[in-house]
Amino acid sequence: MILLFLSNFRVALENLMKYGILVDPFQVFGIFVSDPYSSPSILIIISLNIFIISQLYFEFLLSKGSISERLGTILTSVNIITVLWYPAIIVLWYYHVNPVGSFIALFATTLCFLKLISYHQTNRWERERRSKSRRIPTRRPSQGDATPTANQHTDSYKPVKYPDNLNLRDLYFYIMAPTLCYELNFPRTARIRKVFLIRRCIEILFLSGLLASLSQQWIVPIVRNSVQPLMDMEYTRMLERLCKLAIPNHLIWLGFFYLFFHSLLNVIAELMRFGDREFYMDWWNAESIPEFWSKWNIPVHKWCRRHIYKPLLVRGYDKWIATLCVFALSAFFHEYLVSLPLNIFRAWAFVGMMSQIPLSILVSRLEGHWANAAVWVSLIIGQPIAILMYLHDYIVLHQST
Repeated sequence: MILLFLSNFRVALENLMKYGILVDPFQVFGIFVSDPYSSPSILIIISLNIFIISQLYFEFLLSKGSISERLGTILTSVNIITVLWYPAIIVLWYYHVNPVGSFIALFATTLCFLKLISYHQTNRWERERRSKSRRIPTRRPSQGDATPTANQHTDSYKPVKYPDNLNLRDLYFYIMAPTLCYELNFPRTARIRKVFLIRRCIEILFLSGLLASLSQQWIVPIVRNSVQPLMDMEYTRMLERLCKLAIPNHLIWLGFFYLFFHSLLNVIAELMRFGDREFYMDWWNAESIPEFWSKWNIPVHKWCRRHIYKPLLVRGYDKWIATLCVFALSAFFHEYLVSLPLNIFRAWAFVGMMSQIPLSILVSRLEGHWANAAVWVSLIIGQPIAILMYLHDYIVLHQST
């Protein structure tokens, strides 16, 4: 541990001696405010409300029986597919659009896409459950049958039943909540903990500044110095840049993980008194690739398991087919969120995600600490490789134009 600290400290000190202080807060701020009218990102995010309200209207019609289930599925499919592709077309139409703004807009689009799928499927399950209950006579529960639940924090709490959940307040609570899986009754906390909230807000401010500073001071010089080796295809120098980029990239990735999954999501959950705070598990102890992916992003893992993996198993598909579909969808969205903002299509993110399947087979041959070390190596080396790949293609594309 001491040797690791000293070696990294030497690299950081060498960076300061060679480049001086490169941190410029105004440059980071300028990314978000420079020429805002040329970027359609804000309009894309605002326009998502059209699709959200449209989906609520479709669900209302389905609950009343005004349209058939098949027609409702068609309308929902068109609505959800449009959510995903119309922002992509706009981003590609504006060739000089801000990549950071485009990423934020497409990230919001992706969240809306996943949430609307869960909203439709959950309400459909409720309609099927209601249809079955009408055929089977059940005893009407008396007051003595009522039992307290995990959601029941006050005596006035009344669980919402279908179709009473079909309203704007319920839908927008779900849209803003830090979850991808829709429920009629989310777990709620009794109050907002002010001290907890202030701590998380301080973490967001501190980590945002720290990550921006590390990127400017450490990542940007390495990336700039990687341009010529990439253009000349000097493999030795490319390998040296890869190793040099691995350490700061991984530190920033770890910091961003804590910032997003612990600080930011907990702030949102605390303000909304949202009770489910399982945003991640101990992925750092993972001894296999599937274990890592099932623990490091719990909201996405729950959504994939609930809306893709289990439905495919119920329909008789093999576990490997279901797993392949989950990784393929994840690979698609990784490529969607990288290629479109950069306006290049090389499928490195897609290939990187799909390569997790053969990598998981190799890692499964290891056990204990060796397996955990293999997971960490894939994390530390894999991302810098993808960065250099996209950097090379981005340079080639822009130099040719």
